[in-house]
Amino acid sequence: MDLNMNLDSPHSMGTTIIGVTYNGGVVLGADSRTSTGVYVANRASDKITQLTDNVYVCRSGSAADSQVVSDYVRYFLHQHTIQLGQPATVKAAANLVRLLAYNNKNMLQTGMIVGGWDKYEGGKIYGVPLGGTLIEQPFAIGGSGSSYLYGFFDQAWKEGMSKEEAEELVVKAVSLAIARDGASGGVVRTVIINSEGVTRNFYPGDKLPLWHEELEGQNSLLDILNAASPEPMNI
Repeated sequence: MDLNMNLDSPHSMGTTIIGVTYNGGVVLGADSRTSTGVYVANRASDKITQLTDNVYVCRSGSAADSQVVSDYVRYFLHQHTIQLGQPATVKAAANLVRLLAYNNKNMLQTGMIVGGWDKYEGGKIYGVPLGGTLIEQPFAIGGSGSSYLYGFFDQAWKEGMSKEEAEELVVKAVSLAIARDGASGGVVRTVIINSEGVTRNFYPGDKLPLWHEELEGQNSLLDILNAASPEPMNI
């Protein structure tokens, strides 16, 4: 064990965040592990944050940076809504996130995905990666777990999905990233946003599909030693 650790060195951070459009709205999803290097600081954090009644943001990178950006954007959007007398559009919310991320790009270490529904453009997903670029996409993935998902999304995503298909895709993708990425884990949270409102869903870690050589959740070391290897799951 290395006792000469430099406590001022940057911590490696990891997560998996996803936003997917479907025929009628959007589905956002994320894991729940907040890590500080090899230490899991929070195993049940909520990385999908509400900005307005119809717009949410998925946060990755530095938890502190992404939270303060979300707080500022929520405050500005509240003023914007009062002045206009109607809810802010998804594009307006995404542009505010982009503005704060770009103007403070030398100090912030966070990538975000903004998703929501409005009466003008319907369901929209915007990616705001490190540096403050704004990219409108049919789906967006971010965080350390996204490295394992690009090929999967190229194969699995399709236009005109139903709400159920989109949520199933998001849950499957996050569980895949959890299986491969040590910095992603815990539970899967999803947020569905459409013309009818917002629906939040929660998928516990022991209810997620197992991939490849993953072991089932156990209560003790003896359970692990006595358990047979689970069958790998096909995509």
